[in-house]
Amino acid sequence: MNNLIIKKLCLLSVLILSNFKGIVLCQFPEKPNVLLIYVDDLRPELSSYGVTYIQSPNIDALAEKGIKFTNAYCNVPVCGASRASMLTGMLPTKNRFLDYNTFVERETPDVITLPQLFKNNGYTTISNGKIYHHLDDRESDWDEVWRPYAFDENDSGLVPTDYWQSLWKDYHDPENRMHYKATDTGPAYESADVSDSTYIDGLLTEKLIRDLRQLKKNQKPFFLTAGFINTHLPFNAPKKYWDLYDRKNIKQPENYNYIPKDAPKISISNWGEMRSYSNIPKQGQVSDSLAIDLIHGYYATVSYTDALIGKILKELEDQQLSESTIVVLVSDHGFNLQEHTLWAKFTNYNTATQVPLIIYNPLSKNNGTTNALTSLIDVYPTLVELCGLKAPKEQLDGTSLVPILKNPELEGRKHVFIKKTNGYTLKTNAFSYTEFIKAADNSILDKMLYDHRESKAENINVVNKKEFLSIAAEMSQTLHSAYEKNIEGE
Repeated sequence: MNNLIIKKLCLLSVLILSNFKGIVLCQFPEKPNVLLIYVDDLRPELSSYGVTYIQSPNIDALAEKGIKFTNAYCNVPVCGASRASMLTGMLPTKNRFLDYNTFVERETPDVITLPQLFKNNGYTTISNGKIYHHLDDRESDWDEVWRPYAFDENDSGLVPTDYWQSLWKDYHDPENRMHYKATDTGPAYESADVSDSTYIDGLLTEKLIRDLRQLKKNQKPFFLTAGFINTHLPFNAPKKYWDLYDRKNIKQPENYNYIPKDAPKISISNWGEMRSYSNIPKQGQVSDSLAIDLIHGYYATVSYTDALIGKILKELEDQQLSESTIVVLVSDHGFNLQEHTLWAKFTNYNTATQVPLIIYNPLSKNNGTTNALTSLIDVYPTLVELCGLKAPKEQLDGTSLVPILKNPELEGRKHVFIKKTNGYTLKTNAFSYTEFIKAADNSILDKMLYDHRESKAENINVVNKKEFLSIAAEMSQTLHSAYEKNIEGE
């Protein structure tokens, strides 16, 4: 039965029912819209994920409506590479999706990306904020590419990409702004007494609201994105979100002052990203007081981002689009907050690789929580199936999560592949196994195994313990057989 016949039947039912007290509104079957909420560096530590001291009511409400994945992992704990992997549905390899400087159009020029597929199928595609890491990567995937300030005229003659790079840290304390402009650096956090709309992510939210109003008028399916800079360094948020947390109650992690027992030295980073900020020492650990300030700032950015997400989701409802729009909330990777002496990402540890993932499908009555093992490369095939599209042949490494959305009790993947530089990780429900492999000859430099049945804190490397030798050997064999091409190159 085609849409025209259905519409006529619906109109007839409205005419008949208009003689009664209530009128039944008929929703026509159309392609569902997609709203992708991409949050930078967000740990899966929210109130809905069991961390009750984090104030995240809007994300929690979305989790209540949809399916919350508590065992989801990125495939590369680096922003540019992780985004490239998710948006192509392809795993990293020895020579592909290596670091923040990944360009999809250079490394995989012939693939059909997720936004491109939607555009090819008649969707309006809009990139707002940070979706691909680089503003000028795969521009043709979108009907519109937008980031706050980036396309404004500037007195330096910079192209939008370079102009964006010069301003994205977005300080609003006058002293910090002057320092940033003069040195291209500044403190690792800021608490300014400003409105929600002052910082870049506030401007992003206003743009999303305008988009939703216009897209409602267009009557055309859309693939709309909200790429938040927060919770990325610097931890800049309006003062009222800092005030949500009592500094006296903020604690450093239990394992903040030691690396895992028997851990390879190569597994511990020097967190160079954070050391680039002006109030962070170039060597050695931060003071306990500064550590509390940093953790406080991170929490503030989580709550600030949550409030902005709430405004977007409210507008989605106000425009009566919530019942026809699939919402995906995800992060590109996790973030270390001094666990094992580490800050930022760039490691194979669970704190850097596990991410929050929430999928709300209005066409399904299912909601709840799943512990199914999941990977970010699974997002692409999931949206393809939910929207009735045809996936590109022989490209996607991921698996659709639709069966799990229907039955959250399913176990999900047997394993997830994660790569950071020369660290190759095989994650199962029970264990996380990593080999550090020399690029020149593919020889194994070191390895580690953590028992996640015991704890995901990963405080003891058990790879050489007698009772775990067979498990390590089995996981090594799986890593090298299932992901041989990803490790050795083609």
